[in-house]
Amino acid sequence: MKFILRTIAASLLAGAALSPSLAADAAAKNKVLIVVSSEGRDQGKTRPGFEMDEFAQAWLLLRANGLEVDVASPAGGPVEADRYDPAADYNARLLAEPQAQQRLQQTLATASLKARDYRAVLVMGGKGAMFDLPKDPGLQQLLSEMDGQGGVIAAVCHGPAALAEVKRADGQALVAGRRLTGFSNEEEAAFGKKWAAQYAWLLEDRLKAQGARWEEASLMMPKVVVDGRLITGQNPFSTAAMTEAVLRALGTEPAARLPFKDEATMRLAQAWLEGEYAAVQAQLTADTKAYKMDLIAMLGVYQFKHASDDATRRQALSLMRLAEPHFKHERLALTINEAKLALATTRP
Repeated sequence: MKFILRTIAASLLAGAALSPSLAADAAAKNKVLIVVSSEGRDQGKTRPGFEMDEFAQAWLLLRANGLEVDVASPAGGPVEADRYDPAADYNARLLAEPQAQQRLQQTLATASLKARDYRAVLVMGGKGAMFDLPKDPGLQQLLSEMDGQGGVIAAVCHGPAALAEVKRADGQALVAGRRLTGFSNEEEAAFGKKWAAQYAWLLEDRLKAQGARWEEASLMMPKVVVDGRLITGQNPFSTAAMTEAVLRALGTEPAARLPFKDEATMRLAQAWLEGEYAAVQAQLTADTKAYKMDLIAMLGVYQFKHASDDATRRQALSLMRLAEPHFKHERLALTINEAKLALATTRP
């Protein structure tokens, strides 16, 4: 780095123009790449695409910390996200950024890119990632080069599908022996019914078969796994923490900020499950509207419906009881009663 700075200074003092390659190298020191699927059609109705929630959070955090961001896809050109809530705090902010919209309308083709131009590559999820990212030779080459040069590779939700066929320079699978996470089989069973039957393989199964050391949290709870310069997030609720882990891996302490509303809600749920009852109740008393109580209710309902043991059922019931005073819904009330009955009948 000192050599580059000295060279630039010497060129300026001599009145010489900076060479294009040196200018590109200098610019690359502050540039990262986000990769999304090209598959999306009709907001995910006829073909699944990428998750806008994930993209928005990653983009906003990277830009807020001073990084330049390129956006790429296997096909290049415009890409389409699955249906999303434009009023969500992160999406509303993204939609107000012309540069972000331009990047999504003019994504770079992965085959045209070189790893040396980026400090990190972040792969977004969405079910479309299961169809085109693992089959994209340009992306495989890019990720292999990024690994070889010691760059940061990150992926969230279904995004780790992009890692499944990538080889290291020695021919071994990129994920072999590495700790990682991604959209779990349990989560696929709960939320992937429409498209999972068309996948070539389930993400968890394929990465395990490639030698990955798989880790996961309870259904739809946030989880980030850092294995050196490989960083993965389990589901959309893991995106912000994953992106901030990328920043730390790049040597940047993330700027102080207010959490996104989803993020604050999941932190509240985690604190509740860890027994911080008084603190959680105090936060709700202070400002219930700062949290999405319908999200906590949904977590509890889905966790109970897919529970295979009493420990998970008790966790689900606890989440539903947390939400119940603040979110009235017939399905929530019925599921709470089901959980109580199920736990009562399994007592010794």
